[in-house]
Amino acid sequence: MKTLKKIALAAMVAASLGAVSTTSFAESDPGRISYPAAQAVDMLAAKVQTAIDAVTSGSDAETVAKVIKDASDFSKEVNANDRVARAVAKATNVVKAARKDVQEGNAQQAEAKLRDAHKQILDAKSLI
Repeated sequence: MKTLKKIALAAMVAASLGAVSTTSFAESDPGRISYPAAQAVDMLAAKVQTAIDAVTSGSDAETVAKVIKDASDFSKEVNANDRVARAVAKATNVVKAARKDVQEGNAQQAEAKLRDAHKQILDAKSLI
């Protein structure tokens, strides 16, 4: 009986060690596209570059603000380690400040902030 208990305990321990976490196999929400971290950072940099192009081309403030908002919203798609998340969050704060500048009519300041944010985002990619 003592041997049977040891075998049962060993089997239970082995089963618990061999169990796979369900979160490791969790999928994203249906209809949502998940991007690898490096690809998401590249796409975010492209969106910020689009916002820079919109500012330099002289588009109206509402259109530029919408493009900048799309870029700041996309920053949520970057799913990487904590250092990358902090760097992207700092860059996103700069993007949001640029949006505020555009809404106030300060296109030159907004362009400078967007260029700074673009550089920060590209620097964040090296942290992956």
